[in-house]
Amino acid sequence: MAILLILSPFGAFTLLMLLTSAAVSVFAAAAIGLAVVALDVARGRSLKILGAGSAVAFAAIGGYLLFIDPSLSSSAVKLAVDGAVLLIALGSMLMRYPFTLQYALEEVPVETAAMPGFLRANYAITGAWASAAVLMMAGNLLMIYVPGLPFWTGLAIAFAARNSALYFTRWYPEYRKTKDGLHQPGALAETR
Repeated sequence: MAILLILSPFGAFTLLMLLTSAAVSVFAAAAIGLAVVALDVARGRSLKILGAGSAVAFAAIGGYLLFIDPSLSSSAVKLAVDGAVLLIALGSMLMRYPFTLQYALEEVPVETAAMPGFLRANYAITGAWASAAVLMMAGNLLMIYVPGLPFWTGLAIAFAARNSALYFTRWYPEYRKTKDGLHQPGALAETR
């Protein structure tokens, strides 16, 4: 359920891009992103790199649309959003604090977070989201530079990339637990 809340600004953006203008879509996504940040703060949780970064990115793209180039194509706007996600993912890894780590630390027991592979797993998951952003950017570039492609091509690429990253985010921690032998009785106690 938490992942749906985390991704809600992006889901709203994607849906609204089908129904309304790009400016309305990015400002609505920015507002939803700020609401998610406010909800985290109200619950006593930390300010998240992805949440704050995406809210700022959506607002910046909206400002660009309002004040600099209101005629920017839908594919170019989507490319900018996916580029922002890529920058957030890569930036967080360069800072040696992959953005998924903040969410994971709030969800797992302290013993799990102290395990040697825990940080490495978060790098892998953040890398999966960075890879998904690259694939979505490639889909947007195809839509810009190959105008004869059907509209659904870009949507299919984005859907497949995002859902693959989502699946990997759910699958990989369980895989690591199994591979590291943490599902065996008493395995967690032995790793201390």
